Amino acid sequence: ALVEKEWAHTECTELHIVETMHERKRLMAERADAFVALPGGIGTFEEFYEVWTWRQLGYHNKPIGLLNLNGYYDTMLNFLHHVVAHEFMGSWQMDLIQTHSDAKQLLPNLVQAAARPTPFQSQSI
Repeated sequence: ALVEKEWAHTECTELHIVETMHERKRLMAERADAFVALPGGIGTFEEFYEVWTWRQLGYHNKPIGLLNLNGYYDTMLNFLHHVVAHEFMGSWQMDLIQTHSDAKQLLPNLVQAAARPTPFQSQSI
């Protein structure tokens, strides 16, 4: 189980122990109303891009937020706009994510968008 390989907060209201990262992400995606990426490293990037990819493929219609605290994601966002400019990605894909530098602004937008959810289609993943 993953809990043997990494730290687990054992005093959570709920703790779900799973065997694989894929199972962990699928379970989180099923239970989530929205997704928010905070500043982080490679694991955060991987999870962010995966839920974004799942959204563009139609596996879910849940809002995705990127908290760009102190401009942390500015370089990544500039690169993504560069990708759009070179037509390797459509601007509609950028529209699937909401970015803001202030959580007090980002979270209400995600809550409003989450009021119109569609089920997560885990059988597709």
